[in-house]
Amino acid sequence: MMKIPFTKMHGLGNSYIYIDGFKHHLQEEDLPIIAKRVSNPYTGIGSDGLILVLPSDEAEVRMRIFNKDGSEAMNCGNGLRCVAKFAYEHQYVTERKFTIQANSGVVDAEVHVNESGQVDSVTVDMGEPILERGEIPMVTVEGSPNDYVISEPFQVMDSKQFVTAVSMGNPHAIFYVDKIEEAPIDTQGPEITSDSRFPESVNVEYVEVVNQQELNFRVWERGSGITQACGTGACASVVASVLNGHMQKGDEVTVHLEGGDLWITWLTNNHVLMRGPATTIAEGEFWIR
Repeated sequence: MMKIPFTKMHGLGNSYIYIDGFKHHLQEEDLPIIAKRVSNPYTGIGSDGLILVLPSDEAEVRMRIFNKDGSEAMNCGNGLRCVAKFAYEHQYVTERKFTIQANSGVVDAEVHVNESGQVDSVTVDMGEPILERGEIPMVTVEGSPNDYVISEPFQVMDSKQFVTAVSMGNPHAIFYVDKIEEAPIDTQGPEITSDSRFPESVNVEYVEVVNQQELNFRVWERGSGITQACGTGACASVVASVLNGHMQKGDEVTVHLEGGDLWITWLTNNHVLMRGPATTIAEGEFWIR
């Protein structure tokens, strides 16, 4: 058996177990198993998954994300903010602006430090959204256009919905509802995330437009199910809301998630900025058998 130190962190309740990959090396074949074990709230630590903070040849630091089902994810907005906090507070970076490599690419991060020297919030440039159907990816079905997926009819179970699809390095399907508390997240979410029209699966977001600067939001994440927050999903929901005429490009939008608020701006240069908190919950050690 081997004992590994860990840090549990969360961004708006979206919690992961963070491993310092600068100091500790885990076998590649063990990572999905470890992710499942540490995520289990009854026999493990309890989280939405596992994140490794690693050295990088392309950026100052690298992030690898494993969902609670053991699958590896391409990107995680809440995870990026926590990795930024971890890297700065562990002095793996010295400047407040630096780059982070995820499986989806390299992003720019800026930590905001309080008077005690701790990072309490982080801004991440999430890059440009991907809107082309084939790159999200979403399969073209009979009668659908070949370019963008904006308020497109989408049959799920026994109801007709309208979907807008966006990728932020990982795929998102956004649906609008009149009341967020009535969103069919637990019934339709698992059906949509495994729908054959999304060959790489998809994160499912339900959004209520409050006004031109506010959205209410709930999410079913592929590989994890219902979570308290999803940073990339919040970004995708603002992009979708601009595409559907609910918001203006360049305006900061407050996205109300179950775990708290994120502030998202789809800039006129086409990049998406995400600003929000990152919080350390606990530190400890777990045994790998």
